[in-house]
Amino acid sequence: MTRVPAHRAASVGLAAATAVLLAGCGGSQDTLDPGGRPESKIAHLFWVMLAGAGIGFAVVVGLLLLGWWRRDRADLPGGGGERAALRLVVGLGVVVPIVVLVALFVWADFFVARVTNAPAASSTSLTVHVTGHDWWWGVRYRGSSAVTANEIHIPTHTRVDLIATTEDVIHSFWVPELNRKIDMIPGRSNHILLEADHPGRFRGQCSEFCGLQHAHMALVVVAQPPQTFRAWLAKLAQPAAGGSGGAGAEVFARDCASCHAIRGTAADGNVGPDLTHLATRRTLGAITIRNDPDHLRRWIRDSQAYKPGNLMPSFPLGSRDLDALVAYLGSLD
Repeated sequence: MTRVPAHRAASVGLAAATAVLLAGCGGSQDTLDPGGRPESKIAHLFWVMLAGAGIGFAVVVGLLLLGWWRRDRADLPGGGGERAALRLVVGLGVVVPIVVLVALFVWADFFVARVTNAPAASSTSLTVHVTGHDWWWGVRYRGSSAVTANEIHIPTHTRVDLIATTEDVIHSFWVPELNRKIDMIPGRSNHILLEADHPGRFRGQCSEFCGLQHAHMALVVVAQPPQTFRAWLAKLAQPAAGGSGGAGAEVFARDCASCHAIRGTAADGNVGPDLTHLATRRTLGAITIRNDPDHLRRWIRDSQAYKPGNLMPSFPLGSRDLDALVAYLGSLD
């Protein structure tokens, strides 16, 4: 057996530890950098509770130091010193925590929960249906034929009712910069409010372990000015604009149409994401890799190399068929 030098073993161990630490990284998910009013309330509550906890900790440490300092004082047993110490302990250790906790409970329930909980249907201007799958997100807009996957577009300064469901196991929808998380339970629909104060891209994640590729079940919420959003939604509601035929369409109909749909064609599969406007999306595989011709080619040929266990089989297509299929999918904008 060949022995590995100690310094090399240490280097390998450090690299492995670094890889584990960075495995969940893939974009900003900062709960303390809110992008909308619901998350602003949650972040505010966090800072208030942190300040309260810090003050409470300082009081406890102060009492301990006071007790240590007076431990040898002769006037502690009996007399006024003991009664004063008892009043101090009861006041700061019992009365103050009760008052503070009750105040925090009332504030969190009446001023935070009412903003972050499920919105009333009459208070929202847009409804988005998000369905969890192993391991991607289907997105539909009420009142529109628009369908997409892994990208949710919303207008800024607009209250959006997001309805979350699942087609298989339990998932959990969470976009940390916009609101809290909600569970996606089979046979049940849960609601949450999305509201963005400014344009931007907000990364989300499934936060309930759902299987082998749970870590690669991500999404992005794209907040846009209202007029930009309306133009995007109108375009997305249309059938595919490109790729009306040709060799690529034939390859797709032969090998892909049983699992994927492209509106405006005979392809109506529902196993995988709708690909009608695939070229408008920035990523593939629920934000696993970039959406460009090179990565699309690799994904089609061997998606298991990027996302082991996903339902898409590998396709060992010939170069001519693969190039035609990539060109066809790239024209679907």
